[in-house]
Amino acid sequence: MFDSLSLKLEKAFQTLKGQGRITELNVANTVKEIRKALIDADVNYKVAKEVTDEIRQKAMGQNVLTAISPGQLLTKITNDELTRLMGGESEDIQIEGNPSVILIAGLQGSGKTTFSGKLANYLKRQGRQVLLTACDIYRPAAIEQLKVLGQQTGVEVYSEPENKNAISIAKAAIEHAKKNNFRVVIVDTAGRLAVDEEMMTEISRLKETLKPAETLFVVDSMTGQDAVNTAKAFNDRLNFDGVVLTKLDGDTRGGAALSIRRVVDKPIKFVSSGEKMEALDRFYPDRMAGRILGMGDVVSLVEKAQETFSAEEAARLQKKLRKNQFDFNDFLSQLDQIKKMGNMKDLLGMVPGVGKAIKDVDIDDNSFKPIEAIIRSMTAQERENSDIINSSRKNRIAKGSGTSVQQVNQLLKQFGEMKKMMKTMNKMGGGKRALSALNPFGR
Repeated sequence: MFDSLSLKLEKAFQTLKGQGRITELNVANTVKEIRKALIDADVNYKVAKEVTDEIRQKAMGQNVLTAISPGQLLTKITNDELTRLMGGESEDIQIEGNPSVILIAGLQGSGKTTFSGKLANYLKRQGRQVLLTACDIYRPAAIEQLKVLGQQTGVEVYSEPENKNAISIAKAAIEHAKKNNFRVVIVDTAGRLAVDEEMMTEISRLKETLKPAETLFVVDSMTGQDAVNTAKAFNDRLNFDGVVLTKLDGDTRGGAALSIRRVVDKPIKFVSSGEKMEALDRFYPDRMAGRILGMGDVVSLVEKAQETFSAEEAARLQKKLRKNQFDFNDFLSQLDQIKKMGNMKDLLGMVPGVGKAIKDVDIDDNSFKPIEAIIRSMTAQERENSDIINSSRKNRIAKGSGTSVQQVNQLLKQFGEMKKMMKTMNKMGGGKRALSALNPFGR
């Protein structure tokens, strides 16, 4: 999402390249470019001015150490200010009461219903018993959508399609939750194409009646500054507890994420991208600032890996690799795990220095499909021992997978080279250290 902003900030810091000290002139020029970059990214002008004034003031108050350059110093100060702008500290969702009620609000098309399903999945993975409640009484498709999401995540959905009273439905859902030991009730409410009095009255009455532990406002990041204005209108009336930014994988300038905390004085609690139910992350201002400035986000990458890969699976894989017994069954299993972690380009963007390198590269998540098709077209014996795959077997695998013999050969060659590398590392004694890095659980 922040590719354009990241590039412009990088250019701003380049104005200090080769300069040995901080001066009023070079700071002024750099800060001017930073402010322009923020405004171009659709950050509120007043917010952009406040942030850059802070950067200039802090830069002029510091001496550059011999170990760092003026550009590095400005990058550090900008990183700190962006972190502060987006809230400083991460704030988790509040789960209180029995059951704990979470009220979801937002405009139609903001990704509200999809987020409700993702949040249910997020809480379920924490071991909580969750009930989804369909309270969008105006859009029948929303009820069906929530039911589909419930099936995908294994979460029950409470709905009364014939009932046109959202408060009545929500109260009945809470009673159902109490009787059936659900600890969390997520209430998906109706949205409109624009803020109107009827909508505000309904959501206000729902909040007053249900007394939720948490009221979350879902906003589409792609709507830019309009997202900030809508959030302010909702907060003035609803006084919500936190913000959820959706569609962060879209083609957007990202200003909403940077402005919204300062304008409504409410924390961003979650960020969401893509349609996968796992594509929901707790918001960390410092990590987001690091990604904007091209520093990556290794911590989030490791956390995603820890959520996806079980300790048992990692230990099993280590054992097979040490004995040089890694086969195509293991390889296929690892591909499945990686796909669960989220959008591939987003994952690579968390690696320091990689985000900038791949900003113009189209990385299709479907690129794994030919590899999977080839492996799935192999017999059990071929997967366990790829050395037996001769010409006739290659022809059969290519036809069965809808690929070419050349693609099959390429995969076999790459797989063979990987196994040789691991075998060499084990002989040299470096395999154990390398393998321990693959297992974030068993250190």
